[in-house]
This record gives sequence, structure tokens and C-alpha cells, in this order.
Amino acid sequence: MFCNIQWYIDCSISCYNFIMATVKILIQGYAKEIKNGWLASSTTTLITSNNKRIIIDPGTNRKLLLKKLTDENLTPEQIDYVFMTHYHPDHNLLTGIFPNAIVMDDGMFYQNDKQWDHQGIIPNTSIKIIKTPGHDQFHGSLIVPTDNNVVAVAGDVFWWADNEEQKTDKESLLNHPDPFEKDHNQLLESRKQLLKNADSIVPGHGKMFNVEK
Repeated sequence: MFCNIQWYIDCSISCYNFIMATVKILIQGYAKEIKNGWLASSTTTLITSNNKRIIIDPGTNRKLLLKKLTDENLTPEQIDYVFMTHYHPDHNLLTGIFPNAIVMDDGMFYQNDKQWDHQGIIPNTSIKIIKTPGHDQFHGSLIVPTDNNVVAVAGDVFWWADNEEQKTDKESLLNHPDPFEKDHNQLLESRKQLLKNADSIVPGHGKMFNVEK
């Protein structure tokens, strides 16, 4: 799945500069353990590419999300795509507030009662959709070429609770414990691939960080 990703990024940068994307964090994800549960909502990211507006992981905080969209002079009706990195509700509870959006996961497009394969790319953009299992069996991430670097929107391949120190050296990133992981070996491989192919990473909960090279 990943063997040709560097070729793809190189081609995107050299051949498709007219659709280079912009990446903006609308909501920094948080995850605070409370009595009998969690207070949590995922990082919500807005990508704009070739006049397409893409929301990644709309999360759970409806009031805050609507405010952040208003700050960008956007309404939910103006969003073209919503990408769900995985199926945990703290990431995708608000997916349905975007009435005109095509929804994506790691393998398919969904619109009303129709679904079809997306072939690993968001149409009319240079954004690659890749499978990054481990935290969850069905988990995807986006590889986003921008004018300045390549950004990976990683969902919970990387995430931190609010009380954890966010260490971003390579060893710490690879070995950071995930209490909700489904498959440790898959998660480790997904982490390695994102660290190899991205310059910056947007985690599921926590601050965006640069990759040490």
C-alpha cells in the first residue's frame, strides 16, 4: 500500500502545483479522563484544495465546531467532503451536520444510500487517502502536499490525553502507549509510515508537530 507513496508525493508536488492544499486546525483535539468516562473531542481539520473544502473528524463539540466554521466564513452546507479517520464517536459524532458533503473513510465514499470505492484519492485534489490500522481496525489518514511541506492528518495513529507530555522525538512517537489500540504491530507500522512520508503531523488529540528527519 505504501511502496509508491513517495513517488505519488513527488509527482503531486512537481505536476499539480495548481491544486496544492492548505491545512488549518479548526479545533485542537482534547481527551480528559473523568469519573466513569472521558471528556473528549478529536482534532478537527479544514483542508482546502482546488476549491474543495474538506473537514477531517468533525468530533463531538457542535457549538465550538459551528463557531469555528463561522470564523472561516463557512456554513456546514459549504463543505464538500468529510473524512472520518475511524469510527470512534469522539471523532465522527457530528458527521451528519454537513448536508451536502460526500463522506469518506479509509476505503469508501458515502452519499445518502450510495457507496463506492475512492481508489485512495480525493477527486480533483492531490490528497492521498491511506490505510493506517492499529488504533482501530478500520483507520485511515490523509497525506496532504502543501506549498511548504507534506502534512499527514493522522487521526489516532498519534494522540495524547490532556495530562500527558507530548514528546515528539522519533523514539517517543513510536513507543507512545495507546490504551485503546486494537493491534500493536499494525499501529507501529502505521506510525513508521507516517513519520517516513510526512514533514508535519496532525494528531487525533494534541498539538500538530513537525517530524524530525
